[in-house]
Amino acid sequence: MLAIENLHKVFQASGNTEVRAVDGINLSVEPGRLLTLLGPSGCGKTTTLRCLAGLERPDSGRIVIGDATVFDSAKGIFVPASDRGIGMVFQSYAIWPHMSVFENVAFPLRVARTRKYSSAEIKDKVRSALEMVRLGGFEQRSSTQLSGGQQQRLALARGLVHEPKVLLLDEPLSNLDAKLREQMRFELKHLQRTLRITTVYVTHDQAEALALSDEIAVFNAGRVVQRGSPQDIYSHPADRFVADFIGSANFLSGAVTREAGPDGFASVATAHGTFLCGFAQPVRPGQKVVVSARPEDLMLYPAAPPSDGLNTLAGTVAGRVFLGDVIDYMVDVGETQLRIRARPEHVFRVRDPVHIGIAPQKCVGLLA
Repeated sequence: MLAIENLHKVFQASGNTEVRAVDGINLSVEPGRLLTLLGPSGCGKTTTLRCLAGLERPDSGRIVIGDATVFDSAKGIFVPASDRGIGMVFQSYAIWPHMSVFENVAFPLRVARTRKYSSAEIKDKVRSALEMVRLGGFEQRSSTQLSGGQQQRLALARGLVHEPKVLLLDEPLSNLDAKLREQMRFELKHLQRTLRITTVYVTHDQAEALALSDEIAVFNAGRVVQRGSPQDIYSHPADRFVADFIGSANFLSGAVTREAGPDGFASVATAHGTFLCGFAQPVRPGQKVVVSARPEDLMLYPAAPPSDGLNTLAGTVAGRVFLGDVIDYMVDVGETQLRIRARPEHVFRVRDPVHIGIAPQKCVGLLA
């Protein structure tokens, strides 16, 4: 349904320096799927989305939506945003305060250049779009009288009213409070799955990306550094940047002492002991690497853990935060501090000596 090939976009910054906002991006999205572009501010994800929408003109590359090429630098093709058959929801919603709810949603149909809609068609399509987002009956209300969540749904209805081939969402939940944002995630996911509309979603919120996506493309410095399912990205990060950006992670530096054996695990020596962990790529003895483990994958013991193949460390509880269903611990291991998320069945106090166990299957080896 959508393909981006070798896309480049450079901006001129102060001092006549170049900023490579998009640096050779290649992406494709299958029909009905939701792909999230995830990364920190300034990584190129929003610029990529704006190039898709036709709001930015790339310097080079090719973009295909459906069976139509909408940009091709080699052939001089640039289709305007209004003719690309896309729907877009902005971070600010871009709701027109002087228009009613009905007129806000009807606007894309009234100004459409590809075809003319009759008054009856506009009425039917607007009501259908508002019903989809649970705003039926709000047609004549002023858009300024809507809550934040209702304004977000109104912007979504406007993006869907002309039945676009592709829906582009630029951080649409970022202006909502935490509880409403969580509720809207479920609504947005249900709507996208129901309509089976191909969607590209931009966010810097890892929880949003994990909750909504069929696939995630992690951006860094204008490039895609990893693409995969939410579970793959979280459990098998490609490098330290991805592991650190997606959720929380602990890191221990070390060097390979034994390459992967029949069990699939390589041995890594660190300042805190030797660890067995899995690598996505071959490693050799002596190679500098980093051992990564998620806080929820570390287990705390009041005494030495059983010798059942766990990687183990000894430390001292430096701090703790009660979060209801879990307790966040900070544990000093030598000069390194590890974060551990544990169930509150057994509560450790600050300055308690503890042992930490990490299953090799939960230990991810990354190239340094």
